[in-house]
Amino acid sequence: MFKRILIANRGEIALRIIRTCRRMGIEAVVVHSTADRESLPVRLADESICIGPPSATDSYLNINNIISAAELADVDAIHPGYGFLAENAHFADVVRDCKIEFIGPTGDAMRALGDKAKAKALAKEAGVPTVPGTEGPVANADEAVQVARKIGYPVMIKAVAGGGGRGMRVAHNDASLVSGLTNATREAEAAFGNGDCIVEALVQRARHIEVQIIADNHGNVVALGERDCSVQRRNQKLVEESPSPVITPEQRAQICADAVKLARSAGYTNAGTVEFIYDLDRNEHYFLEMNTRIQVEHPVTEMVTGLDLIRQMILVASGEPLQYSQEDITTSGHAIEVRINAEDWENGFAPFPGKINMYVAPSGRGVRVDSHCYAGYVIPSNYDSMISKLIVHGKDRKEAIDFLDQALAEYIIEGPRTTIGFHQRLIRDARFVTSDYTTKFVDEEFLR
Repeated sequence: MFKRILIANRGEIALRIIRTCRRMGIEAVVVHSTADRESLPVRLADESICIGPPSATDSYLNINNIISAAELADVDAIHPGYGFLAENAHFADVVRDCKIEFIGPTGDAMRALGDKAKAKALAKEAGVPTVPGTEGPVANADEAVQVARKIGYPVMIKAVAGGGGRGMRVAHNDASLVSGLTNATREAEAAFGNGDCIVEALVQRARHIEVQIIADNHGNVVALGERDCSVQRRNQKLVEESPSPVITPEQRAQICADAVKLARSAGYTNAGTVEFIYDLDRNEHYFLEMNTRIQVEHPVTEMVTGLDLIRQMILVASGEPLQYSQEDITTSGHAIEVRINAEDWENGFAPFPGKINMYVAPSGRGVRVDSHCYAGYVIPSNYDSMISKLIVHGKDRKEAIDFLDQALAEYIIEGPRTTIGFHQRLIRDARFVTSDYTTKFVDEEFLR
């Protein structure tokens, strides 16, 4: 087992990893930028090392500085968290080349699954259903138009290296396809250094369902249930829950089996999430992509399975085989997570960094808050605006919603504007309560 782990991240996920390390008797070293010198992870880690100025390019994305910090701290392994370098195959390779274990999949697995076109081809080979569309990146606008006319409009343009909603456009005709492809290519090139795009049929009435998997280095792959992430704004997830309220137990078993099939075919190891689009009209699911890291919404799975996913990642990276089979995995109750961000949701969700004057988190039965914030903490403008993740767990979906409503009412954050009010309004909406919505709900109906 590792003795010292370096956490190459910040915010709530860095603190989340520190807490599991502490429970496992592992020393945690956290790197930080100058903007994060007063953050809670820096205060609570066994050791902290400054790796650069506020700019992420000069700190959390600076591979040389992170490796130098790891060697200085004499760590056994690096946990990348999510975001930043978490899905950077080159970083994973460099870490292992330096004789330090990377707590995540191999660089080869990241390259195979991180590229949407390659991942789609791999899924088809494994017998996992995929959305009709291009087999690989389109060469130009003319080819994109030919594909779209063949499969029928509307279509979705997706950057092969995209994520977080970037490099995605919807097209309803030839003109919007050409324009959207140009914009998606430009956006993806700037964000990911790769402007390649694929074109797929757009499922009109869709839910977004993803499966959490864990795979060890001994050939064992297990699905830990699904999460429904259909409440989104501009393709960014806002609410996640498990189990999904719109699929049957038989559909759940098939989606989980397909996720395992894909992971196994790719030789995948450690934690990952296989994402699917679920067509409400056809009652069919299609593979979307695989996230080769821990997800923001992983606590939802932890609440219904009772497993610590960060612990599982560390055990797998240290060479331990999984201590359970697929038949051992059971879930209990219903969990929901909402993301509390420092954003002015009534003004286009504009970021609202600044000092938190008062911070009182909710608590009680079935309530969990993952946060790095406290009264007096200054939310920097250099990174994402997340303040916390509020997770609740009840015996069923109704009780979980009731717990969430009460927890949001008790959450006190003074200083920055937050999305607490948005979530209060959302979960009281009859369409959310009855789960009668699609991935377009927030953008096209709720916020009108």
